[in-house]
Amino acid sequence: MNFAQNIRYLRAKKELSQEKLGMELSITRNQVASYESEKADPSIETLIKFSEFFKLPIDALVKSDLTKGKENSFIDIGNHRVLFPIQIDEHNNNVVEVVNKEASAGYLNGYSDTEFIAQLPIMNLPFLPTGKHRAFKIKGDSMSPWVNDGDYVIGEYVENFQEVRNNACYVILTKNDGLVYKRIINANIKEGFVTLSSDNKTYHPYQIHLSDVLEIWGFKLNLRIGQYKEDELNPIHLLNLMRSVGIELKDLKEKYSRIETKLAN
Repeated sequence: MNFAQNIRYLRAKKELSQEKLGMELSITRNQVASYESEKADPSIETLIKFSEFFKLPIDALVKSDLTKGKENSFIDIGNHRVLFPIQIDEHNNNVVEVVNKEASAGYLNGYSDTEFIAQLPIMNLPFLPTGKHRAFKIKGDSMSPWVNDGDYVIGEYVENFQEVRNNACYVILTKNDGLVYKRIINANIKEGFVTLSSDNKTYHPYQIHLSDVLEIWGFKLNLRIGQYKEDELNPIHLLNLMRSVGIELKDLKEKYSRIETKLAN
């Protein structure tokens, strides 16, 4: 458990004494000292106080080694919490982490772990719109023919189910099944359930409860790179592929602008 070192680290970053932090949390200086020295464990109520004060989820305070993160290595969502760790480049810009075959197996346990995320391969996709994006390698043929086994899906992070569009495709992290890529049918969302449906109709739809969902990533782009050999699927090859796609999109945009100009004249 990393709680003790995380509290020491976060308190130092805010330049707070143990007494001052205790006053902010309505606990004593001795309590803060005992937590930082691992002589006592905080109650659930106290963990919530720390979580709200530092704007971090409890699991990040307890499990992650926050000393290995960077200043902007968590995403703010809502007023009082930061959801999950991300990677940034040397200019503090978001990058696209690549959840490859090896990382997919450990993603359920590592998705909120700063160290796990920091070890993922990364690439930059400058043509993507504003938002946090991540690449996931798809396993199986349940979404064939549009997305096949071995394809990479680029997803944009979705903060909550209110933003989910009915019958749209998402990468979903669930407590029981880990990562899945499905269409979400949200007809029963008010009752706390959604249906996950496959494009390959040999797979039957099934329902999951919203409380079982840990992350949602909305489909933005499919990379069909199944024709490449396994040893070619490294970040450099993926980055070169992305750059070529970006150039093609830029060319299309310029051609479209020229057509618009001619029509306007």
